[in-house]
Amino acid sequence: MAGGGTPDDGDEITGINVTPLVDIVLVLLIIFMVTANMIVRETVEVDLPRAASTKDKTVQGPVMLTMDKDAKIFFDGVEVESAALMGKMKEAVEKDKEVRAIISADQSLNYGKVMGLIDLVKEAGIAKFALNIQKEAKPTASP
Repeated sequence: MAGGGTPDDGDEITGINVTPLVDIVLVLLIIFMVTANMIVRETVEVDLPRAASTKDKTVQGPVMLTMDKDAKIFFDGVEVESAALMGKMKEAVEKDKEVRAIISADQSLNYGKVMGLIDLVKEAGIAKFALNIQKEAKPTASP
């Protein structure tokens, strides 16, 4: 019988059964897909201003500051008061002197409130910061 011999016949094993390997890889993939949703941070919905052109990509940094339409300030997704915000930013500067901040503010806010947040960032010692915007879709040319 072809291929019906037992390993006791002295024949070498010439094939590798990859079925267990595929099973393990699929289980790991499923575990990764399920836990990936838990890793994503909670976000605060803000209506970002739009820009027609953005040549430079925004700098990604560990400090995310968000000001919603009610002028509430969020530090990495957690609401904080101005006094506590200063402490958290100074703590981030102590950990990394080159820390960067990304500031997202609702476009309906008063310009002075956003400038006040920028002043707090500078006062905390964060020299590099970026203002988050949402790029406007370019109109498509009709034929």
